[in-house]
Amino acid sequence: MGPLKPIEWVINPSATAGVPSAALADILPPDISRLARSFHRQIPGFKMSPLKSLTHLAEMLGVGGIWVKDESQRMSLRSFKVLGGSFAIYRFIKAKLGLDHLEVPLAELSSPGVRAKLGDLTFAAATDGNHGRGVAWAAAQLGFKSVIYVHKFTSQARIQAIASLGARVEVIDGTYDDAVRQINLDAEQHGWHVISDTSWEGYQDIPKWVMQGYTTMFSEVQEQLAAQGFVKPTHIFVQAGVGALAAATIGFYAKRFGAERPKTAVVEPDRAACLYHSIEVGDGAPHNFPGDLNTIMAGLACGDPSPLAWSILKDYADVFMQCPDYVAGKGMRVYAVPLAGDSFIVSGESGAVTLGALLFAMQLPEYTGLRERLELGPDSHILLLNTEGNTDPDHFRRVVWEGGDPVPNRYKTYHVST
Repeated sequence: MGPLKPIEWVINPSATAGVPSAALADILPPDISRLARSFHRQIPGFKMSPLKSLTHLAEMLGVGGIWVKDESQRMSLRSFKVLGGSFAIYRFIKAKLGLDHLEVPLAELSSPGVRAKLGDLTFAAATDGNHGRGVAWAAAQLGFKSVIYVHKFTSQARIQAIASLGARVEVIDGTYDDAVRQINLDAEQHGWHVISDTSWEGYQDIPKWVMQGYTTMFSEVQEQLAAQGFVKPTHIFVQAGVGALAAATIGFYAKRFGAERPKTAVVEPDRAACLYHSIEVGDGAPHNFPGDLNTIMAGLACGDPSPLAWSILKDYADVFMQCPDYVAGKGMRVYAVPLAGDSFIVSGESGAVTLGALLFAMQLPEYTGLRERLELGPDSHILLLNTEGNTDPDHFRRVVWEGGDPVPNRYKTYHVST
């Protein structure tokens, strides 16, 4: 048996041409992106993360442009996740005070009077690392406690980063999905309030608020692209765990541009490809991906899709991909050692898999059909999301310094300058 292919891909036969769905209207109602961005701008020290251009790499691959929203520079947390966790906690507190219909300043919710009305709240989350860190940070900013459950494959670096924000961290002997189930049981027993980016029956509002918080990234992207003379990206490659980020990304652009939205590819680890598997099953429902989910892409190691996210992805994502770990490894190294004149980017394993997938898709002849399906070519301006920076230094050095998860010889590509 030869090495695993860098990309297995499947077309989404249900992708609409731009017909608005009830799910999209419910999850991303009018004005919600503006409200989310208005809230985030009130956070002390908040600023836009940069949109970086890989002009020379785009030329080498034969596309018009590659744009990278670099969330490794999102505040001190080096991840986009704080956008969702903070906005969900903000909306939770407003709802608890009976003010959810109002645009309440963050300073008012942080005031001693409001704090006294709320009492001692404890926020809880299950995480692969970055989401829990974002929830812990947001809770601490408002003076509340947090409890974060992680799975047994979570690195000590990620655990310590969460604990440093004042959270109590518990390691669950199982997968991320096991941690989700356990924290829900324990939260009910202890009166904690779960802030999750995945949904289940009877638990929809908070995951919806998390997804709404993510849209701040794309409001920023649109502003940053406009400054470069572009209306929108033509293509988006977006990574997925439970699917919340992918759905927020694709939903934002479907809502704004309808039938003219960018073409999209959802990228997952082959060891945790729950969305890819769900499309393969083809019955319109989300399905569990079995196994231990042990991939270097820790932030994407999820076996159960979020039904809320799936309700958007099944209607609007164009292609689903699954990739082995070496694809993320290649993406990390290319970001870290760019072509002369391109931006240097520090990217963790989950942040880099989309660049790796794009490289293989454009450079290997066996992906001609994929390129044609997505209409990738000289006029393509592709948006990638570097969702995390170096959040696990040991793993980062293993891949970038020591060449961990190397590309198999069969799939190595080289560009020879003349």
